[in-house]
Amino acid sequence: MAGKPLRVLACGDVEGKFDMLFNRVQAVQKKSGEFDLLLCVGNFFGSTPEAEWEEYRTCAKKAPIPTYVLGANNPETVHYFPDVNGCELAENITYLGRKGIFSGTSGLQIAYLSGTESLSEPAPAYSFSSKDVSELKIPLLSTPKFKGVDILLTSPWPRGVGNFGNKPGEMDTKRCGSVLISNLATSLKPRYHFAALEKTYYERLPYRNHVVLQENAQHVSRFIALANVGNTSKKKYLYAFSILPMRSMDPAELVKQPQDVTENPYQRSGKEAHQPKMLSGAEEEPACQFFFDLSKQHGKKRPSDGKGGQHSQLKQPKKIHQPTGPCWFCLSSPEVEKHLVVSIGTHCYLALAKGGLSNDHVLILPIGHYQSVVELSSEAMEEIDKYKSALKKFFRSKGKRYVLFERNYRSQHLQLQVIPVPLNCCATEDIKESFILQAQEQEIELLEIPEHSDIKQIAQPGTPYFYVELDTGEKLFHRIKKKFPLQFGREVLASEAILNVPGRADWQQCTASRDEAEATAKAFREDFQPFDFSELQ
Repeated sequence: MAGKPLRVLACGDVEGKFDMLFNRVQAVQKKSGEFDLLLCVGNFFGSTPEAEWEEYRTCAKKAPIPTYVLGANNPETVHYFPDVNGCELAENITYLGRKGIFSGTSGLQIAYLSGTESLSEPAPAYSFSSKDVSELKIPLLSTPKFKGVDILLTSPWPRGVGNFGNKPGEMDTKRCGSVLISNLATSLKPRYHFAALEKTYYERLPYRNHVVLQENAQHVSRFIALANVGNTSKKKYLYAFSILPMRSMDPAELVKQPQDVTENPYQRSGKEAHQPKMLSGAEEEPACQFFFDLSKQHGKKRPSDGKGGQHSQLKQPKKIHQPTGPCWFCLSSPEVEKHLVVSIGTHCYLALAKGGLSNDHVLILPIGHYQSVVELSSEAMEEIDKYKSALKKFFRSKGKRYVLFERNYRSQHLQLQVIPVPLNCCATEDIKESFILQAQEQEIELLEIPEHSDIKQIAQPGTPYFYVELDTGEKLFHRIKKKFPLQFGREVLASEAILNVPGRADWQQCTASRDEAEATAKAFREDFQPFDFSELQ
């Protein structure tokens, strides 16, 4: 039988403002009832006079709740922590230690790592190294049936925590934070992860710890960064929550996925985190060779400094992106119908669909040769997201919503079909239901996948699939195993339930003359210009 949940408080940088913190804790407990423990991350000591601390150290004052703190983050405060393995600093105030696992009688498991990331070995007393991280996680990972820890305490943020989630204001999580902590969080799968040091509050959307459709469901993780005590901006520095230890929970209840769950932000942080990024040049090269027959050049130029070492290493991966024959969509190909192109970015371009379902049916395409979204470089993927955002705003200004689909089957170049549907025509739920019903009629298993899921974790390169995305973020996915109707996406959208243009389901039956297509493209380009982030406007 499940026990009673623990009531926990977590706090950001105290910076020596002990009275302010503990007065606040007492006020919270008076209003909301007693809490079991207080966990402090970030800088517990600060540059304030030591007189305030002396009152707690000498027991003249006492913390109102069992308080557990992390160690020093700078050389100035190392002397406050006499024992690297942890010790009592004052009555009811305990230093956890440099690294380890704290387990209470309730079974709650708290992993902790003190200090900031060090680039050298051995790490200074106020830092941690990759060796420290390994020594912390290896014993846990070797435990039979290890699922994760309940809580992870670190002072620095993990690098990349904002990926796939809500953004933490001006904080650039792709550049700031610790890669080692990202790796630690990936391995330990904490249900709650607290950090500080950045003097801001950020509660990230929960993220999953499993690969959708490939692994059994696991619990989600929540990352919370807390501000400094008494900050003038009134940012949140104290966080209250209740938690039932993982080992006491019903397995089905533990792995429930909230509606706002996102993809794991650290999915690239494990094996790749410490490898030099050798492929970035190769990933960008296809985007900088073309733009012929246009008024000006765009994109980044190929390096021409004559340094053969790195450049020769970058050429080999390009081979996997070569078409097997003439490609109608590589922008360098003579087969491209350039009069349909309406916008060109650095890595992708936008073109009207030949034989579109409507005059504003467009394609988002990579400039270089990629077969599917799964194979795209991160730079190209980011630009596709920009195009999707621009098209969403554009179509909404016209009283429409878009439906996007990709068929990675019997096609050699990625085509993201973007079809606008009038808002007064049908609701998003109606569109989704039409896809699902018509899929069932044709015995196609079309599964709804979480909004923030990354298709790269669902399908491997070379896997045939069909994928639908609504502009609300809702997604449907089908893994193609044998045959698949080539016009399925168009047929659903052309049906009476949505656009009611069944005669346009087959693109070959509704192509326009070149003059008509040029006029339509020109009109679209002029209309789209206020929303176009690219240079071709």
